[in-house]
Amino acid sequence: MTSSGGATEVGTIEHLDRGPLDRHEMARIVARDIPAGSYVNLGIGQPTLVSDHLDPDSGVVLHTENGMLGMGPVAVGEEIDLDLTNAGKIPVTELPGASYFHHADSFAMMRGGHLDVCVLGAFQVAVNGDLANWHTGTPDAIPAVGGAMDLATGVRDVYVMMTLFAKDGTAKLVTRCTYPLTGLGCVSRVFTDHAVFLIADGQVTVSETFGISVEELRSRLAVPLLAR
Repeated sequence: MTSSGGATEVGTIEHLDRGPLDRHEMARIVARDIPAGSYVNLGIGQPTLVSDHLDPDSGVVLHTENGMLGMGPVAVGEEIDLDLTNAGKIPVTELPGASYFHHADSFAMMRGGHLDVCVLGAFQVAVNGDLANWHTGTPDAIPAVGGAMDLATGVRDVYVMMTLFAKDGTAKLVTRCTYPLTGLGCVSRVFTDHAVFLIADGQVTVSETFGISVEELRSRLAVPLLAR
């Protein structure tokens, strides 16, 4: 295995010279991996930052569930129009050709398989792709259903963007979700501050690491990890 961005013998890239990533660095990695020309929904919270790092020439079209297609980066300064926000109520910009539509039409796009990729936050992701991101199950926790369940079942590829470890140090990538589920077997890729993971056929493959080796990840996670 090589450090400082080199590839291992099996193809996993270990960036031992940088990491863990901050939120904008994570968003940049997510934006890099979204296929050109995709129709994409960004979840509230950290995934919103992805809009700021998309290549304008990528042809990626952003959808927001409150009824907009062709959303641009987050608005700043004089760009801010409080009547133009994303689903997280954050002011955004519009790109040429942007369109607006009824909330019901927006959810029909999500449920009907018309979106290629969504990027969601998560409390937990399991090795089989199960997703838990709307409730921790604790009595005093505030549930946040939103459109995540519709996206998890209707979008072709579900990406997750999250920190790998919770504040108490427990891993969010788990063998089985213990929180209430959002979707079953839906997640295909997990982007974290420490590594990028690919999920397929009940297995987790480490694609890329940041400031940590694959062996160190194996020592900290209960999930069996493959390398490419």
